[in-house]
Amino acid sequence: MTDLDHFLQQLTLEEKVSLLTGQDFWSLPAIPRIGLRSLVMSDGPVGVRGTGYTPDDPSVALPSPTALAATWDVALAERAGRLLGQESRRKGVHLLLGPTVNLHRTPLGGRHFECYSEDPLLTGEIAVGFVAGVQAHGVGTTVKHLVGNDFETDRMTVDVRIPERALRELYLAPFERVTQAGGWGVMSAYNGVNGSTMSANGRIQDEILKREWGFDGIVVSDWRAARDTVAAALGGLDIAMPAMDNPWGPKLVEAVRSGAVAEELIDDKVRRVLLLAARTGALEGFPAAETPLDEDGVAVAHEVAVRSFVLARNVGETLPLDAGSLTRVAVIGALATDARVLGGGSAQVTPQHVISPLDGIRRALPGVDVAYTIGADPRPFLPPAQGPQWAPFRFRLEEHEFGVETATVRWIGDLPGSLDVAHVTSLELHTELTPSAGGEHTLAISGFGAFELVVGGETLYEGSLHPPGTGRADLLLHPREKRFTLTLPAGVPVPVVLRQTFEPGMAHSVSTTLGHRPPGPDEEGLIAEAVELAARSDVAVVVVGTTEQVESEGFDRASLALPGRQDELVARVAAANPRTIVVVNAGSPVLLPWTEEAGAVLLTWFPGQEAGAALADVLTGVAEPGGRLPTTWPRREEDCPVLGVRPSGGALGYDEDVFIGYRGWLRSGVTPLFAFGHGQGYTTWRYDTLTVTESSATVTLTNTGERTGREVVQVYLSAASDSAQRPERWLAGFASVTAQPGQTVTVEIPLPERAFQIWDDGWRTVAGSYTVTAAHALDDSRLTADLTLG
Repeated sequence: MTDLDHFLQQLTLEEKVSLLTGQDFWSLPAIPRIGLRSLVMSDGPVGVRGTGYTPDDPSVALPSPTALAATWDVALAERAGRLLGQESRRKGVHLLLGPTVNLHRTPLGGRHFECYSEDPLLTGEIAVGFVAGVQAHGVGTTVKHLVGNDFETDRMTVDVRIPERALRELYLAPFERVTQAGGWGVMSAYNGVNGSTMSANGRIQDEILKREWGFDGIVVSDWRAARDTVAAALGGLDIAMPAMDNPWGPKLVEAVRSGAVAEELIDDKVRRVLLLAARTGALEGFPAAETPLDEDGVAVAHEVAVRSFVLARNVGETLPLDAGSLTRVAVIGALATDARVLGGGSAQVTPQHVISPLDGIRRALPGVDVAYTIGADPRPFLPPAQGPQWAPFRFRLEEHEFGVETATVRWIGDLPGSLDVAHVTSLELHTELTPSAGGEHTLAISGFGAFELVVGGETLYEGSLHPPGTGRADLLLHPREKRFTLTLPAGVPVPVVLRQTFEPGMAHSVSTTLGHRPPGPDEEGLIAEAVELAARSDVAVVVVGTTEQVESEGFDRASLALPGRQDELVARVAAANPRTIVVVNAGSPVLLPWTEEAGAVLLTWFPGQEAGAALADVLTGVAEPGGRLPTTWPRREEDCPVLGVRPSGGALGYDEDVFIGYRGWLRSGVTPLFAFGHGQGYTTWRYDTLTVTESSATVTLTNTGERTGREVVQVYLSAASDSAQRPERWLAGFASVTAQPGQTVTVEIPLPERAFQIWDDGWRTVAGSYTVTAAHALDDSRLTADLTLG
C-alpha cells in the first residue's frame, strides 16, 4: 500500500471518521488542508448517472450486464469499461458503483439483468475486463454485492445460508478474481450470510477479503446497509453510505473514544480511502490518469448490442432478411415502439436518445413498407405522454425550469439546477393535449409522493399514491399508478397540469410520470389487427418482453411467463405467417411456449440506447448476431433446478450447494429449451483439432460458411471418475475467433489451476483423468481430448 501516513498523521479523529461517512447521497467530504478533494460516487453498471438528474447532460446507456456477458468477449468488456471510465471523468465521478457479479442462481431473481451469468468463471472474466477498462481512466470500481445478494425478496434482512464449498467455488469466486486482478473497491450487500449481516461480516470482509486475498482497496456499504456502529466498524466495512440514517459520524467517534473500536482500525480504513483518492487523482501530489478520452459512446453501445444478441432459433433462411426481396414488413408489439433498454432500479440512467426497434427497422429498410400495430400491450402502467398530440413538456422545480421529450422524470441525489433539497417542496409539469382522435382518452399519474392532476381547469385527483408510512425504499422501487378516463373531442386543446409536493428534505428521490393512452381497440381487437397485418406481409417481426413492473431491482419475479397476452399474440401471428421473427427483449430467461412455431427467435436482453439500430443490422445481415447464452433458458418453469427466492424464518438456504445453473441442469437430466453457451450465427464452423496440456487447450477450426463470422470456443472439463462430487461438466475457459469464409484459425485457451481444484478446507487440486471438451455450446460438443493430472 502506498505510504500515506504523512496525510493520516495530520487528521483529527473527527476528520478521519468523516472520511468514512457519507456527507450526502453520493460523496465523501473534502479536507483541503491536506489536499484531499471530495470523492464522488455514482451508479451504475450500464452508464454513469452522476450525482443527480441532469437532462442537459445525459448518459450513454450501454446494454445490460447480462448482454455484455452474452458477448463472451473480455476485450469488448474492457472497451465498455473504458467508455464508462471516460464518462465518469466527464461527470466528475471518482468511484463507479459496479460491476455486479452476483450469480444467476435462479431465473426468478429480480436483478438478474444486472448480473453477468450463472457461471463464476464467465462472470469473473467479463468483470475483470470491465474493471480494467474503467480503472484505466483513474476511476475506481466497486465489484458488488458481497455476497449472496442473488435475489431481492427480504434482501435487507434475510440471512443467506451458503455451504462453504459453494461459497468459495461459486459465489466468492468472481469477487476473488476481480480483487486479485487489481480491483480498487468492493460493495457489501444488504443481506446476511451464515449468521452475520454483510456490512458487519468480519469473516468474509476482513478475514477472507482483506487478509487472505490481500485486498488493499475499500469496502463501501450498499446504501443504508450499515446499521450498527461498532459491528460494522469491526466487521471490515470502510465506508458507510449515504449521509441519511448513517450509524457512523459522531457515533463512531464516541465508539473510538470509549474503547469499543480501536483507533488503529480507523487508521487502516482511512489509509484505504486515501489510497483510493490517490489512485483517482483526488489527492494532491497524485495526478489523475491521462488515458485518452477517445471512446465513441454510440459505437460502443451499438457493438455491444450486436455482439450480445443471441440467435436462439433460425429455421431455413428466415434470417438474415434479404431487403431487396421485401415489399412489406409487419412490426408488431407495444415494446417495438416503447423500447425497454434498461433494467429497473438503481441501474437506470437517462440516455441522450433511444432508437426503438420500429425506428431502427424503418431506417434500415427505406424502400419497404414497414407497417406497425400494437398487437398486445404488456405494460401495467401507461407509457409516458409523448408525440405530436402534446405540447412541449415543461417541468418547474421551484424557480428552475427544464424541458423533456416525454412526460416523465426520475432522479436520486442532486436536484436539477443544483437546487438545495432542503428548500424544494414542489414539482410542476405544464403541457397541453390536442387529441388527434376524439373519444375516450386515459391519463395516469405514476410514481410516488403527493400529486394533484388538473385537466382543463378541473381537478381530477389530489392525494398520495402510497399509504402513509411507506418506507423510502418501497417508494422508490414500487411506484404506483392512478388512471382517469376522459371523453375528449378531436382537435380541441386541453391544458394539463401535474403538481407533486414533497416534505422538506425529501426531494432527493423523485419519480413522476404523466401517462396517456389514446382511444383504440380492446385487447382482442389489437391481436386481430396484428394477425391481419402479418398475413399480408412478407415477414412479421414481433417484439415481446418484460416490463419494469415484472423485472426490476427490489423484488423477485413471480413467474417466468411473459406478461399480458404476448404468448397468444406470437402464436396467432406465427400461424398467420410462418416467416415470423420473434425478438425477445428481457433481461433474464422467460418461457417461450411458441418456439417451434416461430421462424426465428432472437434474444436481445435490454440492449441500451442503440437497440433499434443494432437490431436492424442483425435482421438485415449487416452484422452477425454474436451472442452466446450466459445462462440457461428453461422450457418449463418447473424444470429449473433452482427456483427458491422466498425466505423462511428469516433465512434462505442454498441447499443445492454447487449445483446451480447448467451444473444443476446436468445433474437433473432435464433438457432445457436453450442450453448454456447456445447461440447461432450466419456461418458454420468445423472444429479440426484439439490438443491439451495441464495449462491450456489449443483448438484449430475452420469457417465453412459463405461469410465472415465469429465463433466462441468454449472449453469444458469433466472428471472420468470423480469422488469430489463435482458437476458432470464445468466451464474451464473460452475465447472468440473471427475468420473469413474458408479460413482456418488456431486459438490457445488457458486452463487455470483453479479449474482442477475444489474447496476442501483450502484449495485442493484433484488429481486424476479428465476429459477436455471443445464445444460450440454446453450441449454441442465438437472435439474431446484426455488429460491426466498429477
